[in-house]
Amino acid sequence: MTEENVILVNENDEQIGLMPKLEAHEKAVLHRAFSVFVLNSKNEIMLQQRAQLKYHSPLLWTNTCCSHQREGETNIQAGSRRLFEEMGFKTDLKELFHFIYKAPFDNGLTEHELDHVMIGYYNDQPTINPEEVESWKWMKIEDVKNDMEQQPDLYTVWFKIIFDEFYHFLEEHKSPLLPEDGI
Repeated sequence: MTEENVILVNENDEQIGLMPKLEAHEKAVLHRAFSVFVLNSKNEIMLQQRAQLKYHSPLLWTNTCCSHQREGETNIQAGSRRLFEEMGFKTDLKELFHFIYKAPFDNGLTEHELDHVMIGYYNDQPTINPEEVESWKWMKIEDVKNDMEQQPDLYTVWFKIIFDEFYHFLEEHKSPLLPEDGI
């Protein structure tokens, strides 16, 4: 199987090229990405624990799913595709906002992403892909915030950054965010 390319972008999210994913992370080149947060009717976030065999951040907790868009895919198409590949279900997604961040890993790789943050709603159990996901759980938003402050080493580097942006978005746009709020 050939390595997937990521979409290189400028700070305006305009595509400027393609690069193999690993190379982009080795060179810390800005590329397009997405992060999906799935909430249930109790306003809890579905978290995933990354599979043990992942090449970086194994067994750490993170948002419901995240990855990179493929060339020609919309953000929503990419988020829906990857949510199904990792967590085994489909739900409508809505893009909330995007921002740029840079986060180095202990293994020398760096995430430098223009990240499109999306939200969806689901109340059932996922059917996780064991090659991608070790485990999953529902967790209240405030509990995630508190646990991340007390045990930061249990969470991925990018999730700590993305969750902070997501949390501030919720504060600014009235929480709880339930489907009937029009989000």
